[in-house]
Amino acid sequence: MADHDSATDDYVLTHTMLRIKDPAQSLPFYEEVLGMRLVTRLDFEEARFSLYFLQPRGHVDQADGSLAQTFSRAGLLELTHNWGSEDDDTAMHSGNTEPKGFGHICIAVSDIKAACARFERLGVTFQKRLGEGGMKEIAFIRDPDGYWIEIVQPDLMEGLVGGARK
Repeated sequence: MADHDSATDDYVLTHTMLRIKDPAQSLPFYEEVLGMRLVTRLDFEEARFSLYFLQPRGHVDQADGSLAQTFSRAGLLELTHNWGSEDDDTAMHSGNTEPKGFGHICIAVSDIKAACARFERLGVTFQKRLGEGGMKEIAFIRDPDGYWIEIVQPDLMEGLVGGARK
């Protein structure tokens, strides 16, 4: 490992961005299905796009909606909507089709069986159901744009990846 440079001690991973086609579909999915809340919305009239910053409800702090706070907070999800894309019939590239790139985001839940049963009741599309494939303790769902979302239960991960640590 390289020597640690203390100049990076205050660096913060603030957000991950996903491009969405239709906020009328994506926002309810992330807010109602995954329990996030909208922290900040920014509309760029001249450039014709909007940014939606969301945060898991369980980790909500005192958000004031300011740009300084939005761009300094850890762990936000940024949904970017280019105006008019909701009327375009081209599919979004999830990163899991060729050419491969971005793969997925991950949401931790306290009871994965209950979460998956709830997703089923809500009509959420599954990419991989709990119990399928080689990693039976995790599931993957898809958002309205086809992005994969890994669902994990943290206390089950030791048995799944425990031997992978160095």
